[in-house]
Amino acid sequence: MADHPPWQDETDPADDAAPERDDATSDMFGGPPAETPPAEPAESPSAESPAAYQVLARKYRPRRFEDLIGQEAMVRTLTHAFAAGRIAHAFMLTGVRGVGKTTTARLLARALNFESEAIHRPSVDLSVDGRHCRAIIEGRHMDVLELDAASRTKVDEMRELLDGARYAPVEARYKVYVIDEVHMLSTASFNALLKTLEEPPPHVKFIFATTEIRKVPVTILSRCQRFDLRRVEPDVLKAHLAGICAKEGVLVEDEGLALIARAAEGSVRDGLSLLDQAIVQSDRGQITPAAVVRDMLGLADRAATIGLFETVMKGDTAGALTRFRQLYGFGADPVVVIGDLLEHTHAAAVAKTLGPAALALPSDQAGRLAAVGAEASAGILSRMWQMLLKAHDEIRRAPDPMAAAEMALIRVTYAAELPGPEEALKRLASGEGVSAGGSGAPSGGGGGGARASAGGGRSGSLAPVPQPTARALITTFQDVVQLIDEKRDITLKLDVERFVRLVDFKPGLITFEPAPGAPPTLTQRLTSRLREWTGDRWMAEIRGGGTETAYERERREEKAERAQLEEEPFVKAVLEAFPGAEIVAYRKRAPAPAPVASGGGLETDDDDDEGDAP
Repeated sequence: MADHPPWQDETDPADDAAPERDDATSDMFGGPPAETPPAEPAESPSAESPAAYQVLARKYRPRRFEDLIGQEAMVRTLTHAFAAGRIAHAFMLTGVRGVGKTTTARLLARALNFESEAIHRPSVDLSVDGRHCRAIIEGRHMDVLELDAASRTKVDEMRELLDGARYAPVEARYKVYVIDEVHMLSTASFNALLKTLEEPPPHVKFIFATTEIRKVPVTILSRCQRFDLRRVEPDVLKAHLAGICAKEGVLVEDEGLALIARAAEGSVRDGLSLLDQAIVQSDRGQITPAAVVRDMLGLADRAATIGLFETVMKGDTAGALTRFRQLYGFGADPVVVIGDLLEHTHAAAVAKTLGPAALALPSDQAGRLAAVGAEASAGILSRMWQMLLKAHDEIRRAPDPMAAAEMALIRVTYAAELPGPEEALKRLASGEGVSAGGSGAPSGGGGGGARASAGGGRSGSLAPVPQPTARALITTFQDVVQLIDEKRDITLKLDVERFVRLVDFKPGLITFEPAPGAPPTLTQRLTSRLREWTGDRWMAEIRGGGTETAYERERREEKAERAQLEEEPFVKAVLEAFPGAEIVAYRKRAPAPAPVASGGGLETDDDDDEGDAP
């Protein structure tokens, strides 16, 4: 028997791991067997954890060239260049924000240094990660230097960077310099880069990205292969957003995705950021309505602004102001409303020319705008565009944007139904009145102007004016002189006859050489008067080589006639009989009418000559 208590017995270390009691036995106090609590899994970051969440713009960043949307032309060019081995030493990527410039630069860096077990040359096929791809993606590859030109503008930093370009890469095929926002480099930094960019070492590649391509010196651009990344079309971006929603298991109305794609203005990153914001507008598993997306974007209802546009084009001022105040009450910005009216004017003009299918809008909205374009002339739509464009700038600078927007709506609504200059001229030429109002204006609503009423009272028509002379009736310069004579502008007629040496004449254009002493205002007076009398635009061109003026021609003909008269025998005998006498004036005798012969016929020419003889 051992000489020490049992509890002091030495036990095997392995026995320490054994449980103190059998869980299958009953409790000593009669309770049920103890249940072993389930082991809690170790916490791991999930997609729902705020710390682990990655925004969509980063999560769905393209990992292959095929993932770049809307840049098919660039991908095709690079694919052929890599296949042929004609790879440039410098690339310039330009485009608006969010179209994929930095992403394309990283893909290019991967393609230049792609290497796998089977491929040992540059390749644009990045479906499988190569030996250096992971390090390049994570930004830790020592041969791929990604720099921000905004923080390295000094010339000393650029020289230090280029000093390292002389050395061969450590492990990759090329040493790649990715310089983002390259336009922010100083002039000295560009000059320091120029020589290396012109004759780089064979192991160095440059990839530049910029949003301000015009700020990059042409000496840099001429040494790079330039790629202009295009804005992504709304329908392409909408399909891309729908695919991401399907992968994320979220629901957003189709119209809401269209609103996001339109608001992104061709930027994929902006579209994904807006989609990120739209997803959290509804509870998990619930669909996000388009109305919620519209409120999130702060946009006025497009259907409502199309209704406002239709009301404006009808000339209904009261209805236009009522609709605008409703939109303003819903929180619409007056600048945004006028901007939407500008877009609707453009869409109506495009639909008028190319049809509703040319508009990137839902079919019902495109049909409504196409109907407006079909009823309005191209001149009216162009005039509306100019007026709304001016109003947009006025509202942005006005102290009270709402008041400025209402005044602009009154102005454009009044002008919407006014006829254009050509139509007004036709109406005046036919003796009709020119209506100052719109046919769609209600009688008491203060539309585009009051219509001419048959019952008298105040009329909205212009008073009849004298019918202008059409340009088609003026085919020669003599017609112009005759018109001046008919209008009894004696001063202008005398100036034209004395100082206009005609070179060429076309309806609407008079080319002449001014005679010495011509008034300096002759050209302006002549063209303005003709424009006033004919309703057409007239121009005058000064050129040498003109013929004689009407006054000079009359003096020449008069001198020739006087010389011929002095050679007459009778006149010559009189002048010789009275020495010192001279002819002061003479008058031409009107020819006598030819007498009728007894037989009812006309006399012969010989008889006429005999009868006219003095």
